[in-house]
Amino acid sequence: MKLTTEDKLSLLAGSAKYDVSCSSSGSENNYKTGELGCAHNSGICHSFTSDGRCVSLLKVLLTNVCIYDCAYCINRVSNDTPRTAFTPRELADLTINFYKRNYIEGLFLSSGIIKNEDHTMSLLLQTLRILRHEYRFNGYIHVKLIPGASKELIEEATLLAHRVSSNIELPSSKSLALLAPDKTKEKLLSPLKHARGISLQRSAKPISMSTQMIIGATSESDFEILKLSSALYDKALLKRVYYSAYIAVNNHKYLPVPELSKPPLLREHRLYQADWLLRFYGFSYDEILSENQNLDIQFDPKTFWALSNLHLFPIDVNHAPQEILVRIPGIGIRGALKILQARRFKKLCFEDLAQLKISLKKARYFIIAGKDFHRSSSLYTEKIKLALIHQGSNIIQPTLFDTSIYTGEL
Repeated sequence: MKLTTEDKLSLLAGSAKYDVSCSSSGSENNYKTGELGCAHNSGICHSFTSDGRCVSLLKVLLTNVCIYDCAYCINRVSNDTPRTAFTPRELADLTINFYKRNYIEGLFLSSGIIKNEDHTMSLLLQTLRILRHEYRFNGYIHVKLIPGASKELIEEATLLAHRVSSNIELPSSKSLALLAPDKTKEKLLSPLKHARGISLQRSAKPISMSTQMIIGATSESDFEILKLSSALYDKALLKRVYYSAYIAVNNHKYLPVPELSKPPLLREHRLYQADWLLRFYGFSYDEILSENQNLDIQFDPKTFWALSNLHLFPIDVNHAPQEILVRIPGIGIRGALKILQARRFKKLCFEDLAQLKISLKKARYFIIAGKDFHRSSSLYTEKIKLALIHQGSNIIQPTLFDTSIYTGEL
């Protein structure tokens, strides 16, 4: 039976939702047919640019046909699942029609591997050429680079897209060999290295690049994951590493049993928090965790680090530089800048900090402000832990495919 465009969109948008590299996959909504605000949500995801704008993207695969047999992937060749594909023209027309109706502001385009890597990358580029050159579409485009595709095709992708990405998939070469034998770390990162080199040769701003790691499918610790992310950031290879809690869709002897496993979404959240510390707060991966250690579930990474390094506290907010202030639990970059500005005019006390809208729920246990020091809980780790737990709310496990508040900008 020949599938309609809507049928294809439903299948290929559904297959694309497991890729979190454009920040969110859209939440499940209980819309009722015929009521105002009832919109078809297939393929539409919302994400945020670096300047805070929320943008809507058409998030879709060109095809869910794939020659690879990755154990964790719903589109693996051995799965008995409905298969379909858009032609480049169909997908370009769909994107333009959605854009003209103000459904979307851009496109997130990925694909299974059909025939071979070069053929698949060529089809993706045909779609982008139609959009850019024929329809003069200047909206945001994020395209997946196909590992193994020729350098010429990778180079063209960097010219046509705002962002490119290639998923590293799993945190170690050992896990890749076990679950995705057709892939190697070098093969997965090679397109990004070439794209970075090409974009740096041009006078324009280097193209934005990202990758994704699946969390919870294999036994790697959070320490190993953050060590890999840190190395990718240090090499200036990526702007973002995205973490995707493993969703059990296949039965495999080396994977968690689907019926018994839940996606480790809280662990994913902690990794995003730790990743933020790496990128913006001056932390190194080996400060956040010891070797083979996992992030604490009860406390966020910065609070856990502070509790593990109480010999560094309390910190006097009237004298500490910005790079020390941002390490205090409860004080972020904007809070640190407020403190630096305000203390030019007076010596700050706890009341001043409260007026500056500095959150003292956590910070009060780790700071001195003027002559003030919160002593309702003495500086002993367990007592502070109890105080922080008592004032906090219960840990909430997010629901699957909730709109992400963790992944930030595009």
